[in-house]
Amino acid sequence: MFPMIILASGSSSRRILLERLRLPFEVVPADVDETPLPAEAAAELASRLSLVKAKVVAARYAGALVIGSDQVGECRGRRLGKPGTAQGAEEQLSFIQGDTVHFYSGVTLIDGRTCRTWTAVEHCELRLRALDRGEIRRYVALDQPLASAGAFLAESLGSCLFEWLRADDPTTLLGMPLIRLCAFLREAGVDPLARSSDCA
Repeated sequence: MFPMIILASGSSSRRILLERLRLPFEVVPADVDETPLPAEAAAELASRLSLVKAKVVAARYAGALVIGSDQVGECRGRRLGKPGTAQGAEEQLSFIQGDTVHFYSGVTLIDGRTCRTWTAVEHCELRLRALDRGEIRRYVALDQPLASAGAFLAESLGSCLFEWLRADDPTTLLGMPLIRLCAFLREAGVDPLARSSDCA
């Protein structure tokens, strides 16, 4: 019997990413404290939160495959949160323009049938070109990146702001590394290619 798959996140971008795999899944957001621990590095935070989110939901759904994910952005030692307002987005872009930004995306898969757990963190770095205040203001007005760490949407006009991007998995920047997740799913006995062809 095909196992139930649950995405332990209310993020619309992660839901859209998981839909790429054409697997049936449910969304069950995990309510967890995302406060960093003292001296916790960005990669450690992304890993820990992805695991905690998956564990919280897996405890409620026995036998399910539960996916947890979290992303942490950082520039010059400063964590990049969701700006929330247009002014906050403009301030964040002013801070990171012309500089290199690092994103760490953690992904966890818990197999409730076997109690196996897989966790990994993928890294993406990108450099924004130098932007003047007018460009920043226009971009924020057009893309409204108010709920995105870094104050840009890479899947939309945000790519207009970049000089370059480096990542082993481009979906790392979008919030959930699908290449690594697919490897975890195959180890758990779920091949998206085989399952997708069955559903076609």
